[in-house]
Amino acid sequence: MDQNQTSNTIKKRTGRWKLFAVLLVCASPLLLSYLAYYVIKPSGRTNYGQLLDPREHPIPQLGATALDGQPASLDQFKGKWIMLNVDNGDCQQECRDQLVQMRQLRLMQGKERERVERVWLVTDTTPLDTMLMRVIEGTQMLRVPAEAVAKWLPVEQGGSAADHIYLIDPLGNLMMRFPKDADPAKVKKDLGKLLKASAIG
Repeated sequence: MDQNQTSNTIKKRTGRWKLFAVLLVCASPLLLSYLAYYVIKPSGRTNYGQLLDPREHPIPQLGATALDGQPASLDQFKGKWIMLNVDNGDCQQECRDQLVQMRQLRLMQGKERERVERVWLVTDTTPLDTMLMRVIEGTQMLRVPAEAVAKWLPVEQGGSAADHIYLIDPLGNLMMRFPKDADPAKVKKDLGKLLKASAIG
């Protein structure tokens, strides 16, 4: 190997290490916040929502569309914390209560609320109630096949995805599920702690 080839090889290796270092720096705030909050946690600190292993529930290609029928994806909300609701377009009282609760939970975060996005995955083609849409203005609504959601989202035994509010982190990882009929004060506390601990999103 001549001197030029050796020099090129060294430059390539150096470039790869620099790229790796940049990626590590970008991801480290979130990774460290998870480690500090959930692994090396002080005595007595607990979380209300159930932690999920993102490796077991990677976000699939859901075949989502916006309400106007244009292709859409959860990826478009990367960089923000996502509170996720799932239900059909008929959206009875429990569904409505959950959507309104998500709106309130976001508002309760004060100046941090801009870091939080609300998404409703609508699992059929039922026309949505215009009055409800006004009440939950600002909620992102995507239509997705019910089967795709059922294969992806973990639920409590005997329950359904519609029972829960899910949380997706700014890197696009499904990481928390709140229980059915969740206590808003406890959900607010979990969300507030995550926003405080995370330097991104």
